[in-house]
Amino acid sequence: MEIKILDMIQNLHTTVGDHFFIGITKLGDAGIIWIFLTILLLILPKMRKYGLAMLVGLCIDVIVCNGLLKNLVARTRPCDVNTAIQLLISHPTDYSFPSGHTAASFTAVAALYFSGDKKIWKAAIVLGILIAFSRMYLYVHYPTDIAGGILLGTLMGYVCVQAADRIKYRKNSINIERKWHCFMYPLWL
Repeated sequence: MEIKILDMIQNLHTTVGDHFFIGITKLGDAGIIWIFLTILLLILPKMRKYGLAMLVGLCIDVIVCNGLLKNLVARTRPCDVNTAIQLLISHPTDYSFPSGHTAASFTAVAALYFSGDKKIWKAAIVLGILIAFSRMYLYVHYPTDIAGGILLGTLMGYVCVQAADRIKYRKNSINIERKWHCFMYPLWL
């Protein structure tokens, strides 16, 4: 069924669409657009919180998605199953599930959203959806690879923001406790 969906998407091909989706998918290669955005946000003092959330999320995502899950599941890519399709991009060398491009995109989106960003996540989700769709358009991922990438990325973004909030809360409570002890110490004498 998934091959049928991908074959239906192949009917959408146009010269303009081919160039557009090749460009879109290249933005997601090695997470380059998300790394660039992370660095930019880390440089800007008011945006550092969002950049840090993305940095942690993307680091965790690359370990879980590309390091563990892809090798554990070892799913063959659709272009290896239907060899009649001529790829418009270089043949990916790793496994198919989950989509790393999609997971990185949705990790970034979720990290921005859950850390409280009001604007950037909206543009990021549009780009993330386009990157995810480009992977099916280019016949290198199944729809379930994309769904897995969306779920994994969203989870990674959420978990990293929750962890950062807990660490910050714990750090603040330790600082408050220290200040309290320093204030109360003379009373103990």
